[in-house]
Amino acid sequence: MSAHAAPPTTRVPATAASAPPGAALRLQAVRLGRAGGPAVLDRLDLGIRPGEVLAVVGPSGCGKSTLLRTLAGLLPPLAGTVTQDGTPITRPDADRALVFQDDALLPWRTVRANVELPLLIRRVPRAERRRSAEDWLARVGLADHALKLPHQLSGGQRQRVQLARALAARPRAVLMDEPFGALDAQTRAGMQDLLVDVLAGTGATVVFVTHDVDEALFVADRVALLATGTVLDVPAPRDRTADHSALRAQILSSL
Repeated sequence: MSAHAAPPTTRVPATAASAPPGAALRLQAVRLGRAGGPAVLDRLDLGIRPGEVLAVVGPSGCGKSTLLRTLAGLLPPLAGTVTQDGTPITRPDADRALVFQDDALLPWRTVRANVELPLLIRRVPRAERRRSAEDWLARVGLADHALKLPHQLSGGQRQRVQLARALAARPRAVLMDEPFGALDAQTRAGMQDLLVDVLAGTGATVVFVTHDVDEALFVADRVALLATGTVLDVPAPRDRTADHSALRAQILSSL
């Protein structure tokens, strides 16, 4: 995959003046896998532009989740270099938030307290934590659920909380591993709409792993096909009625 593809089609953040800049992520001649085991990806070259949404698509077992864990700093590459803004990624960092399909909310903490958690870890003052958590819960449509526990929410609502928690700490990169894969079709479409809307003002770089071709074409500025080493630009603006049949066919053929 070339890091030097066509000109960017990234979002223009609505609050760019106050948002942190998105991180530039890059993998060069990277081999990915677990030490002592076979490589799941080899000689991978991929550049991820600041502030873009890059969807990553590929067949099961091709290394999509391994790629995210490497970018998060949880799994070192077997070979090659992985960098953020030119600096090697060697460990997890608050600049990079990881979002899973399982919402991983702490069941004993209220919704608001879950959203506050990354700010608490960073020792943000209590009043500021609360303001930020309440602001993000309002953005994801859960202002009235702040004092509930996670088990009192639906699956889609819990994913909204997870999204709010990931973005509350203002990360420069958000790494999402099939976050809507367990949701029903209607809830999933609503979460896709919410994600696009909420991300528009953050400036964050997003790497979004998905098996759903239509989801990739809706949320992403570009789509990376791990099986073929191709990166495709997705024409703007996002519109579910847009004709992406040629792109869709190309992505499906790679699977």
